[in-house]
Amino acid sequence: MDAADFARACGYTGDSPVLLEAFDAIRRNGIAQARLDHFSRKAVVDDLKQSELLFLAAIGPALSAHEAVEEATRFIAGWRNMPRWRQERRLPDLARARRQLLMARFFRRYGHRLWALEAA
Repeated sequence: MDAADFARACGYTGDSPVLLEAFDAIRRNGIAQARLDHFSRKAVVDDLKQSELLFLAAIGPALSAHEAVEEATRFIAGWRNMPRWRQERRLPDLARARRQLLMARFFRRYGHRLWALEAA
């Protein structure tokens, strides 16, 4: 996908070279940021794969991956219903809830298999 295709996908219908370059820069930056985010999430998951106790300590007061998913989902839904000023103050909590949701979903699906191999 080149810059013009990306710009059209974003809804831009013009042909300004400067704006097409800007769309291309946005696309490249987005791809690079997504890769960095992926590798940072993968590093966290790889660290937690070592033992079930590390995972349970990371999800905090939740007693299982299922409870952690429910808790994070409930917080994200509540965050969406907050006033804008409160949302802005709770952005770090939202980021933590999204990370917890991602980790809990992964370990809810694959954790038993990983830790069964560790126990064997």
